[in-house]
Amino acid sequence: MSEYVRQMPENVGPLTRPPGVAAKLHVDAPLLVLLMLLTAYGLVVLYSASGQSMDAVVRQGRYFVLAYVVMFVMAQFSPVRWSRWSPWGYLLGVSFLAAVAVAGVGAKGAQRWLELGGFRFQPSEIMKLGVPMTIAWYLGSRVLPPASRHIAVCLLLIAIPCGLIIRQPDLGTSLLIGASGLFGIFMAGISWRFIFGTVLVAIFSAWPAWMFLLEDYQKQRILTLLNPESDKLGAGWNIIQSKTAIGSGGWTGKGWTQGTQSQLDFLPESHTDFIIAVLAEEFGLKGVLLLLGLYILILLRAFWIGLYAQSSYGRILCGSITLTFFVYIFVNMGMVAGLLPVVGVPLPLVSAGGTSVVTLMAGFGLLMAVSTEKRVVGQ
Repeated sequence: MSEYVRQMPENVGPLTRPPGVAAKLHVDAPLLVLLMLLTAYGLVVLYSASGQSMDAVVRQGRYFVLAYVVMFVMAQFSPVRWSRWSPWGYLLGVSFLAAVAVAGVGAKGAQRWLELGGFRFQPSEIMKLGVPMTIAWYLGSRVLPPASRHIAVCLLLIAIPCGLIIRQPDLGTSLLIGASGLFGIFMAGISWRFIFGTVLVAIFSAWPAWMFLLEDYQKQRILTLLNPESDKLGAGWNIIQSKTAIGSGGWTGKGWTQGTQSQLDFLPESHTDFIIAVLAEEFGLKGVLLLLGLYILILLRAFWIGLYAQSSYGRILCGSITLTFFVYIFVNMGMVAGLLPVVGVPLPLVSAGGTSVVTLMAGFGLLMAVSTEKRVVGQ
């Protein structure tokens, strides 16, 4: 018995136990239950936000089914395999982004899609997982905290896809992907001096970015944030209507499908980017707090999984995916509340959409792979 104890990993946490049904299926049961509650809540809100369209609910339900299948498949492969495949996935994603610049499909002034065999997809979505997985692969096999030269390599790995995505143009997605990579570096244990230095560089880069990087419509979004009343019927319309919807809901809300701003089409993009305004108007602050509670529990569970991961790759990857999920929530809610510029970030697993849902659930599949790995090691 003493020999067996000496061979046990030091970082096996209190979750280590003989594997049950969920572990044998490579599924983290608490996380799965929370995700199912969140997606069910999202479908209820979507029904009202889409103008009580059952077709929209069925279509989103199909996306959820596909997303859960992808999550389950991702969870079946060990983090060791994902670590080996990460650089190849990164190269494939960058190749697709380069192909978009040459032969991409355009829509609404942006060239962001590829069409292969009649199937259209957005390669930037691949990099939402490809970048953090690659950063975790690169740093996970090295001594931590990483040396300056390794941080420089990581920054280059982040900059290449972000630069290609900015050219599409898609600044919002580029910032999210960049953040996911930076979170990976942060989880590797870099010094606070480096963090403060990065913040200072960002501050001093604000003016050059405004002058030479941002497009006119992106500058207008920032100006509208500062003073939405300057163009009530134009650029400021979205923020003004979303604030009106949120404020009118009060504590209890007006009732499901009874919101005036959304049902009378005053609220733009009510079923996608601004769906939380519909929720706040119809379910009130109580409904928003319920949603926030589900998000917080998911984040806590994801951090718990990362805390007891068996490898540096698993810990870095879990932390990066979890913090990126938090950024999605923060940016969308801040955008709808008028605290951040409108950048077109959906509310995770609530807003209508297919590609973003599948990408997010694939990320949770990776977390489940890490979660069930520690139970197998400790059995």
